[in-house]
Amino acid sequence: METIRIGCGAGYSGDRIDSAVDLAKYGNLHYLVLECLAERTIALAQMARKQNTGPGYDPLLEERMAALLPLCREKGFKIITNLGAANPEAALEKTAEIAARSGGKPLKAAALLGSDVLEKLAELNPVVWETGAPFSHLADKAVSADAYLGAEEILPALHQGADVVITGRVADPSLFLAPMMYEFGWPADHWERLGRGTVIAHLLECGAQVSGGYFADPVFKEVPGLAAVGFPLAEVEETGDGVITKVAGSGGVVNALTCKEQLLYEIHDPYCYLTPDVTADFSRVVFRETGADRVKVAGGSGRERPAGLKVTLGVLGGYLGEALISYAGHHAVERAVLAKQILAARFGKLGLALTGSKFELCGINALHGHIGEQKNIIPYEVMLRTAVKSDRKEDALKAVQEVENLWLNGPGGPGGIRKWVNPVLAAYSTTIPRQAVEPKIITREVR
Repeated sequence: METIRIGCGAGYSGDRIDSAVDLAKYGNLHYLVLECLAERTIALAQMARKQNTGPGYDPLLEERMAALLPLCREKGFKIITNLGAANPEAALEKTAEIAARSGGKPLKAAALLGSDVLEKLAELNPVVWETGAPFSHLADKAVSADAYLGAEEILPALHQGADVVITGRVADPSLFLAPMMYEFGWPADHWERLGRGTVIAHLLECGAQVSGGYFADPVFKEVPGLAAVGFPLAEVEETGDGVITKVAGSGGVVNALTCKEQLLYEIHDPYCYLTPDVTADFSRVVFRETGADRVKVAGGSGRERPAGLKVTLGVLGGYLGEALISYAGHHAVERAVLAKQILAARFGKLGLALTGSKFELCGINALHGHIGEQKNIIPYEVMLRTAVKSDRKEDALKAVQEVENLWLNGPGGPGGIRKWVNPVLAAYSTTIPRQAVEPKIITREVR
């Protein structure tokens, strides 16, 4: 192909499905990529799988596949997604089941396995970046360890003719880079083109962020039609350059500014953006608006890829308890402050084993602390947020129960109480040798 059209049908796990359907219907796509994994997302999926509280794949997989597989068959595009999360094999089986149920022409689905490397880390015991200590120091609290596989590991599925490719942890841009490498025949060491393709991939990977979502800032940056924002697509050339655009008539906007903001999103060093595929260079990227919602992207480059693969560790860090209670009317702030004082005293009286506690008045000091104190404003309503952390779930539960107890044991006029306790999953990082990972492709054919 001289040009391939790759669309982004999801930028995170809970993203909209109807916008992906619109893109699939009207985008004239060759590939639709759904990027649905974050560091905590996969750690939570691994924990759910191991505790038998969930299947390990993305909770919206069934809904997404039911909506998109008929269009995949009808329009002839391929789907590449990391919806497999902690269990790509089960996700493959569920996808095959949905495909068989929905009917239509034959379809081949594949799953990429091998990103779960928790057992390997126990053997290799690498140094954890954030602590400077060996993995063994965290091993008893580690619930997951997932290596970031790359485009090269996806390619065998495409060469086997897969219409749907489901992965676990794969680097976000690699999901988009794989079809470029496959269609254009780029070798795995053509660093310049891989770098250019990674620029396009990075622009697409967060979905509507490049087509007006997140970018919008009323008064300063007006964005029309966000209720029906169009998910982005790229027209990629064999050189690796391309055009970022969206379906005509959809909401949002694609312009040089949306592309610039997304280019710099989550980038530490634009000259040295490390992926499993290439060390990409974004420092000379140029954007040129060539029409309404059309931005030409050029100037990317790349150098040799890193020697090892990054691994994200999910580490259980105790339990976080949160509770909200509202006060409205006269002296709302003073009553909320009194509630805070009562809670602090109660935590001490009960001898709760808390490793941390925090009280915030939402709308006054919740985001910026004392810097945000609005001393000259007397709000009519305020919400007190209480957060506690403990290694003991029962103590976190007791702490948030104290917020509910303010109904009858605190200042007058409380309302809107909400409380919950969740495990804290911290994300840590390390690297392992590439040869320590054993990727594997399995397939299912639905006729």
